[in-house]
Amino acid sequence: MDKTPAEKIDLREISPLALAFVGDSVLELLVRRRLVEYHRLAPGRLNAEKIKYVSARAQFREEQLLEPLFTPEELEMFKRGRNASRAAVSKHATPQEYRASTGFECLLGWLYLQGNTARIGELFEALWAGYDPAAPGS
Repeated sequence: MDKTPAEKIDLREISPLALAFVGDSVLELLVRRRLVEYHRLAPGRLNAEKIKYVSARAQFREEQLLEPLFTPEELEMFKRGRNASRAAVSKHATPQEYRASTGFECLLGWLYLQGNTARIGELFEALWAGYDPAAPGS
């Protein structure tokens, strides 16, 4: 990979799956931070709790919870990521769940690369307040 400074790629030209690549890390970091800040758990328990929020099935349910809060532009970005995802066969999620989780990650990556961390924070707080990882379907 070339290490010389290059011209930044226009955000509109970045593939939805590349945005999801970033968004996956954004959500995972937010969840890890929240767990460490508010719980005294051993690393193994922290990881078990984290998975309840960052698995494809959990992200599918989180996206359903948050979708009514999306702006039209955010909904468009979510759909772009959802539609770009291949319906991979997963042991832990249906193709629908997997595609929706990719769309959600795409949205988070897009917001992050825009520098819109305030909006990410709003969505995360709504997620944390409204999502119950112990509810049926987890």
